[in-house]
Amino acid sequence: MRPLMLDFKPVRRVGPLSWSLLVAGVVLAAGVFFLQQQQDAQLAEQQQRLQAIETHLNGNTAKRTLSAAQTREQTEHLEQMHEVSKQLRRPWERLFAMLEALPRENVALLSLTPDARKGQVRISAEARDLEAMLAFHKLLEASDELHDVSLLSHEIVAQVPEQPVQFNLSASWEISDANP
Repeated sequence: MRPLMLDFKPVRRVGPLSWSLLVAGVVLAAGVFFLQQQQDAQLAEQQQRLQAIETHLNGNTAKRTLSAAQTREQTEHLEQMHEVSKQLRRPWERLFAMLEALPRENVALLSLTPDARKGQVRISAEARDLEAMLAFHKLLEASDELHDVSLLSHEIVAQVPEQPVQFNLSASWEISDANP
């Protein structure tokens, strides 16, 4: 009889497939680690660039300290820019359209002097008679664009046979829906 060999733990031999899988796993792990390092470096570089740009945009004014006179001058320039911007945003077309749309058979406009800063307009005109002048005044008062219309002066031109009336009006030109 032959002796029995009982092997409760068989010894397995590692084949070339196992070794190749192990090497592939190590290479893959090293590749992922290398890519992660590159991504971290790129992120750090982009954050530095972003910080440099923010510093350049915001830091220029913070780095320079202005004297009191320079600050005052800068404030004055800013206020002037706001005034010009406010004047340009006025609805000029509405004012001119309203004046052109008024019936003027008996009145001729001679000059129009708007002052956007004060919100006023001065109108010089000539009417056939006093009634036409007063009717024109009432039309301006009734308009939506002008209010506080006042007669500044009037003069009857006696040298002309029809004796027209030359007059000057002043009106407030505050538009309620104009942009501030």
